[in-house]
Amino acid sequence: MDIKGKRISVIGAGKSGLAVAELLAQESAKVLLSEVGVIGERERVRLKELQIPYEQEGHSERVYDADFCVISPGIPPSAHVVQAMQAKAVPLFSEIEIASLFCKARIVGITGTDGKTTTSTIVHRICTTDGLRQGYRSFSVGNIGVPFSSLVKEMGTADVAVVELSSYQLERSPTFRPDVAVITNITPDHLDRYQGEIESYAAAKFRIYANQRGADTLVYNADDLRLSTHFASNAARFPFSIIPFGMESDADGGSGHRMVVLDGKRVVVRTPKGDDEVMETSDFLKNSFRGRHNISNVLAAVAVAKALGIGHDPVRSALQLFEGVEHRQEFVRNINGVDWVNDSKATNLNAMRQALDSIPSTAVLIAGGRDKGNDYEVIAGIVRQKISLLIAIGESQEKIMAFFEGQVPLRRAASLEEALLIALEAARPGQTVLFSPGCASFDMFDNFEERGRYFKQGVHHLLL
Repeated sequence: MDIKGKRISVIGAGKSGLAVAELLAQESAKVLLSEVGVIGERERVRLKELQIPYEQEGHSERVYDADFCVISPGIPPSAHVVQAMQAKAVPLFSEIEIASLFCKARIVGITGTDGKTTTSTIVHRICTTDGLRQGYRSFSVGNIGVPFSSLVKEMGTADVAVVELSSYQLERSPTFRPDVAVITNITPDHLDRYQGEIESYAAAKFRIYANQRGADTLVYNADDLRLSTHFASNAARFPFSIIPFGMESDADGGSGHRMVVLDGKRVVVRTPKGDDEVMETSDFLKNSFRGRHNISNVLAAVAVAKALGIGHDPVRSALQLFEGVEHRQEFVRNINGVDWVNDSKATNLNAMRQALDSIPSTAVLIAGGRDKGNDYEVIAGIVRQKISLLIAIGESQEKIMAFFEGQVPLRRAASLEEALLIALEAARPGQTVLFSPGCASFDMFDNFEERGRYFKQGVHHLLL
């Protein structure tokens, strides 16, 4: 796309909006950055240095005088500015779409309801390890917290861009084409945005492979019924290669070629010629990185390594050193025989279920936040089995209390600090205090990272 002299409105002055505005300005576009809230002082100084016009505390009519618009993924389709852009026939694109147009590197795009951050991090570590030997670099960008646009101009043709992708980012990426696409799973999430329809949510995720061609590869979770039904039955009609992965050694990915599976305690690449062992699970499972879901994430990463032509040695080296992802079942400390675990990244019930499944004994659970259309019936069984006390916080507190009344012991907490004190009193040696909200963070915190840091700080101060 030749954008020199193009009039481009960037809606949203978060990290990705600021990064894409700078990228577009560098490419001689006429950029206007528009923010409904207040832009921070440091960001305003930077915009003035770059001579990028901006407006804040609302969108003026100027934003519609554009050849196209780049819109923040957090702005819903129902927002007035989106509706007005569409009414005026102004094309809307994501920051991911724009950055990809300038990307010379090989792209690994990773999406899914759960596991995408962990899988992205593992893939990045594997590529970094291999790149040190082979002479290329790996960049970890996208939904993981670093805008694609901020680093894309540094990437060369031999490099790898590992791009974590949310459904929101994929919605307005009509030409985005990863060399390797990964879908970790699809379970109900963000249904408030998709009118309660998981099919619409899945369709947004499936955009990741929409533009792939013969030289590209799709990696998907064959244990996910929705994915296996979608891909295995239609494998022959896709123009690209497919590498399924699965937790069962007899799983059938329908590819007729390669598959990455768990065979007992071995991670193997299954081919028509037999199994090629990568490593034992004992080589990477540890206290801060445990659970069957994490084995699944490893299988996905191994499949990506195979698609990129990376040998087993870099995979083993990277995984042996891997300690897990911050805010995802992160061990914080042990207090009087009780493990305290930060799972703030669990913003949906499937992630919470995975955390509950991975704890070795019973737990005190701290949960709640901004509800995203949760149906707590899907975790009711494991909650009854594993939870000795459920402490409800945040906007969803009453919904949680009403659903689990009579099923498990319940307490309300007006703040996270109060929840920590209740948990400290209630937990017994051998148990776990698990902070796994199952909800978005925006009722009490700016994001799940801030929420997780607040929890960890509180835990470390409990005995001071």
